Amino acid sequence: MRKIKLLMLVSMLTYLYIFARSLDDSSFVRVRRGKFVMGDLSQSGFDNEWSPHFVNISHDFLISKYETTFSEFDEFCAETGREKSPDNGWGRRERPVIFVSWWDAVEYCNWLSEKQGLPPAYNSLGDLIDVKGEIVSSPSKAVGYRLPTEAEWEYAARGGDSAGDTIYSGHDQPGVVAWYNLNSDWKTSEVGMKEPNEIGIYDMSGNVWEWCFDWYESYPDSEQSDPCVLSKGNYRVIRGGSWHDFERYLRVSARSAYTPTGAAYDVGFRVCRTLCSVIN
Repeated sequence: MRKIKLLMLVSMLTYLYIFARSLDDSSFVRVRRGKFVMGDLSQSGFDNEWSPHFVNISHDFLISKYETTFSEFDEFCAETGREKSPDNGWGRRERPVIFVSWWDAVEYCNWLSEKQGLPPAYNSLGDLIDVKGEIVSSPSKAVGYRLPTEAEWEYAARGGDSAGDTIYSGHDQPGVVAWYNLNSDWKTSEVGMKEPNEIGIYDMSGNVWEWCFDWYESYPDSEQSDPCVLSKGNYRVIRGGSWHDFERYLRVSARSAYTPTGAAYDVGFRVCRTLCSVIN
């Protein structure tokens, strides 16, 4: 019994250390738990945004202010011996990384976790796991860096509990917050060059689509708590629209999907992680 209590204490102290260190990371935004309506509220969106439904996010989480850049991903490639992703001739450095599959993003998350002394959020099959390596269905039980769930992504894009009900992430005029087909010069731009949303997150509308963790499926009709689509399908969710898309694809409720093994010139990702992880 004393040994079990000691192990629990060590786990808790480790977690508190991780928690405190995370709060000092200026490249992340804290999104506080809350409840919101997910989906198309204006009835002017695409069919796959229907029907609007309440979603409860039961945990605080940290999400990167910026899309993952070439500089960050190139470091991952150098340390793991991977071939670098092409930049389509547009340049690298602080532009969002492109030509990355869902699997590339997941492996980057695990590498980043290891680099910062955190347990991985994924196993080799892409399942979400807790600190003990056991498969979990709720993101609240994962500790390491990971892709946001589709619900977390939309909640953050809407400004979390500071939501202002804007059409795009942070504004009703797309050009203020987004690079898209009318202003992008038909290529990606460096991250963080437009205005952020209400809680300080950049480029959640436009620049590149962003991978989410979930498999793609139709929305449920009922209220959900920490939804996370685990049932295997053919496509993973992508969100946010990109540099070559029309305004309609940049809305906070717009959703699309892509094969998880695919990599494209308009798809990247950003990382997040649960701030108040449940430790069993």
